Amino acid sequence: MSEPTVWRKENGVSTPATPSMAVYSEAMNKFSKAATAFMDHVHLLNEARDAFQMAMTASASLRNSLDSGDQALRSLMTQMEQVVTTHLEGVPLEKRKPEAPKAEALKVEAIRTNRDSTVPGGKCLP
Repeated sequence: MSEPTVWRKENGVSTPATPSMAVYSEAMNKFSKAATAFMDHVHLLNEARDAFQMAMTASASLRNSLDSGDQALRSLMTQMEQVVTTHLEGVPLEKRKPEAPKAEALKVEAIRTNRDSTVPGGKCLP
């Protein structure tokens, strides 16, 4: 924050007053204090920049590792699908195992036949 300029009126015209030694001394003291306080904490800027660089390097490494793992999983899944497709090509449809009933369908059927309910309040489903 700067000091307000001192104005002097001469012959009805306002002109800036010549700064005094007190104004100069006060400004120098403020500057010295602020500069010293800033310099005391400059090392934090370097530490923050170094930590940021380490985090970015670790992030890139993790990302590369995860991407290569994802690619390996996709490749394995593709191979499995090819093996299953090749293996089941010669098997007639009636010899293939039927799909297992879904757990949710079994639960609904059990509720209907037993009139049992897991719904709070004991209401039975129709």
